[in-house]
Amino acid sequence: MPVTAKLSRMFYERFGDELTNELVDWFNQVDATYRGELRELNELNFARFDAKLEQRAAELDAKLEQRTAELDAKIEQRTAQLDAKIEQRTAQLDAKLEQRIAEVKAELHAGLAMLEGRLLARIGVLEGGLIGRIGMVEGRLTRLTVLLWVTLVATLLGVLRLT
Repeated sequence: MPVTAKLSRMFYERFGDELTNELVDWFNQVDATYRGELRELNELNFARFDAKLEQRAAELDAKLEQRTAELDAKIEQRTAQLDAKIEQRTAQLDAKLEQRIAEVKAELHAGLAMLEGRLLARIGVLEGGLIGRIGMVEGRLTRLTVLLWVTLVATLLGVLRLT
């Protein structure tokens, strides 16, 4: 702290140069000692602060690592749960799909069997109708053949009588 010029002059006038210089030297030595001790104290405090800061940084690093590991574990657990759910849902969908395919196959087989039955019935009706018509045609042909033979025989008999 600077000493004012008036105070300094008063010291020199009252106590003289030798005593005042001695006093100034002593104050300067005390000031230098205090400054050195203050510097050492500051360096010690800074070293402790730096050590605490390093320790806190290491603790923070450890906490961060721990939290990261916990988060990784949670993510792995959730992923496994999600995979299990997906597998379960896939199995359920597969079962439903298989069931629906079986139902569609059964409906298709039933429909085909019904269609086959209707087709066979229709073929039977057509076959019966065809056989009936063939029988009718055969009957007509037989009558015509008989009529032709009777006419032929009558004509032959008539020609034979005439001759």
